[in-house]
Amino acid sequence: MLMKKRELETVLSQLSSQYPVVTVTGPRQSGKTTLCRKVFPSKAYVNLEFPDTRQFATDDPRGFLNQYKNGAIIDEIQRVPELTSYIQGFVDEADNKPGRFILTGSQQFEVIDTINQSLVGRTALIKLLPFNISELGNQYKSMSVSEFIYNGFYPRIYDKNLNPTQALGDYFETYVERDIKRLVNVKDLHLFEKFVRLCAGRIGQLLNFQSLANDVGVSHTTIRSWISVLEASYIIFLLPPFYKNISKRLIKSPKLYFYDTGLASFLLGIENSRQVSTHPLRGNLFENMVIMEVLKYRFNSGKKSNLAFFRDSSGMEVDIIIGDEPKMLLLEIKAGETISGSYFKSLNKFGELFPKCGKISAVVYGGERIEKRTKVWVYPAREIKKLIQESGF
Repeated sequence: MLMKKRELETVLSQLSSQYPVVTVTGPRQSGKTTLCRKVFPSKAYVNLEFPDTRQFATDDPRGFLNQYKNGAIIDEIQRVPELTSYIQGFVDEADNKPGRFILTGSQQFEVIDTINQSLVGRTALIKLLPFNISELGNQYKSMSVSEFIYNGFYPRIYDKNLNPTQALGDYFETYVERDIKRLVNVKDLHLFEKFVRLCAGRIGQLLNFQSLANDVGVSHTTIRSWISVLEASYIIFLLPPFYKNISKRLIKSPKLYFYDTGLASFLLGIENSRQVSTHPLRGNLFENMVIMEVLKYRFNSGKKSNLAFFRDSSGMEVDIIIGDEPKMLLLEIKAGETISGSYFKSLNKFGELFPKCGKISAVVYGGERIEKRTKVWVYPAREIKKLIQESGF
C-alpha cells in the first residue's frame, strides 16, 4: 500500500505527546492502521479482529497487556470493550506517560461509549475519514468532479487501482455480513440492504423516519435503530439544522448524507463516472462530496464537527453553516459549472435574517474559477480546503 501522507499525522503525533492514550476512529478501510503504524513504527501492533488475540484479551486482560509494557497500537478496541478498564489501570501505574497506547475503532458510538466510561481525561479522540481531494496528490488533479463522486475516497481504491464498483460492492457486502450481524439483530439482511439503498436515494433530503419505514416495510422504531447503526459505523452522516429563536417556522430535522460518495454511487446503481454526469441525483451527490470535504478538514485539524444547515418553512436554505454567532462561514453548494445570479439569493436572505452576525459567504460550485466578489466568494469544489483556510475557519 502506498504510504500517502495523511493530514491527520501531525495532530496524531502532537496528541500522543500530551495524552497517555489516543483513540482514532473512522470507517473501515479509511487508513487508520496505516496511519498509526506510520506515525509509530516502533510500537507493537495488535489486531483484536483476530479470534485468538481477541480471546486472549477477553480471558486474561492483565496477561494480555503485560506483553506490552511500553504500550502498543491496538486495532478495533470495540471488539473487547472491557479492555479499556485495564488500560486505565496500566496508564495510571505508569504515571500517565504520554503516547503509551494508540487505540483504533470503526464504530464511533461503541468506541466513544467505551472510552467515556474508562478513559475519561486519559485519551484524546480523533477521527480519520477516507482521503480528501488534496490528499490524493497531483496525479489526480485532472480527475473530473464526476470521477471523484463515482470513485469515492477510500484509500484502497487509489492504492491498488481498483474498480470502484467492484471494490465498494465488496466493501458493502463485507460490512453487512460482518458488522451488521454484530451490531443489531437484523432477521432479514435483504430488507436491511433495501433500506440502505433507499437511504442513498435520499441524499441531501430531510430525514423522515416514517417515510422510510413505509417504503422499507418495517416499523418506525426499526428504522430509528437501523439509522443509528449506519451512523455508528460511519456509513451515513446526519447534518443537524441551525436554528435560533427567531422563528418557530424553522426546520428541525437533520439532513441525510453518506460519508463516502463512492459507496452512495454504488448503492444507487451507478457503474461509471459518465452515469454520474446525467444522474438525477448528481446535484445531491455533489453537495454530499463538498460537505464531506468540509468535515474532513475539521477532523484532520483535530476539531469536532460544527456544521449545520439552515432551512425555513418557505424553503429558503443555506447548505452549510460552519461555526456559530458571532462568526460564521456560509456555503451555498451548486453543481453547475456556470456561475448564476440565483446562486446568491439564499446567502443574501440569510444575511437579512441575521444582520448583526459577522460572516463570510461563499458559493462552492462545479466550475474551475475562483472569484472573490465584494459580498460573496466563489470557489470550485476541488479548492474547498483553500476556501476554509483563507476564510479563517
